[in-house]
Amino acid sequence: MTQQQTDRGQVGIGTLIVFIAMVLVAAIAAGVLINTAGFLQSQAEATGEESSAQVTDRVQVITTLGSDSNDDGELDHLNLTVSRAAGANEINLEQAIVEITGPDGFDTVAHDSGFTTTAVTDSSDTRLDNRSDRIRLDLDLDAGEIGNVDPVSESEELTIKITTASGATTTEVARAPETIDDGETVEL
Repeated sequence: MTQQQTDRGQVGIGTLIVFIAMVLVAAIAAGVLINTAGFLQSQAEATGEESSAQVTDRVQVITTLGSDSNDDGELDHLNLTVSRAAGANEINLEQAIVEITGPDGFDTVAHDSGFTTTAVTDSSDTRLDNRSDRIRLDLDLDAGEIGNVDPVSESEELTIKITTASGATTTEVARAPETIDDGETVEL
């Protein structure tokens, strides 16, 4: 009888070792799953914040003016007064890109190499910190910095896209009046 009892003890110990091994494997697998879930949650939050910024962190165009500074009947200078759109965070216009599409060409320009900024209602001429801040973007179509877009003649249309650093885009379509007097400044 001793032989049979010894065999049972060895089977019990073997079963216990297999059970402990299964518990360890399950614990390791649970740890891996928890780490993966935490990583995926962090990645989803970051993606959500970036997506939200691409939608909300954009500018709103308040006014668009065109002027004929050369007295030749063409609008060669554009001024766009912008503010932060509703729900937008702080916007730095030094990091913005402006795309201009005219009847004769297309160009993409950056701050100080195609457009400049001037504070209208704020001490900063490049940062929209508050909803009440206003900054004027100045685009000189005759200076050669915007090389592929000529000054705007009567009844011509320009499309101006302002893309902020977060990727949010605002599109403004400006149409010149049917008649432009020499030296005139008009709202587009």
